[in-house]
Amino acid sequence: MGVEDSNRRLMWHGMFLFLLGLLTGLVEQHFSNPRMGLAAHLEGVMNGIFLVALGAIWVEVRLSAGPKAAAYWSALYGTYVNWAVTTLAAVFGAASLSPITGAGHSALPWQETVVTSRDSDHCRFRPRPMGIAAYCGFMIRAANR
Repeated sequence: MGVEDSNRRLMWHGMFLFLLGLLTGLVEQHFSNPRMGLAAHLEGVMNGIFLVALGAIWVEVRLSAGPKAAAYWSALYGTYVNWAVTTLAAVFGAASLSPITGAGHSALPWQETVVTSRDSDHCRFRPRPMGIAAYCGFMIRAANR
C-alpha cells in the first residue's frame, strides 16, 4: 500500500466513522442507556475527525514500513473498537464502562463483562494505552528525523 493510498484510506475511514457517529446520534434516545448513546455518538464523531487529521499528515510521518503499518492498523482498530464497544454498552445499558454515564443503569453480568473485557487486567491487548504510547513514540521519532 503506497503512502498516498494509505492517507486516502485513513481519510475514508475517518469520514465513514464520522458518519457512523452521526447515525449513532440520531438513534441515541432509543438505546437502553441514552447517556452512553451520547458518549458513543461523540466517540464516533471525534475518532472520525482524528482519522481524517491523521490521514492528512500521514505523508509527513517518516517511519520504516513495519512500524508505519503497525501505526496504521492500530489507529483503525482502536478507533472502530472504541466506538463499537461504547455503542454496545449503550445498547446493553451497561454501567461498568463509565460510572458517570451509566448511573442508574445496569446490564446482565455477561453483558457488563463483554463491555469491560477490553479494559480488564486479564485482557492481553489493551488498545487505548498501547495506542497512545505507540503514537507518542512514533510521532517523536518521526519528528526527530
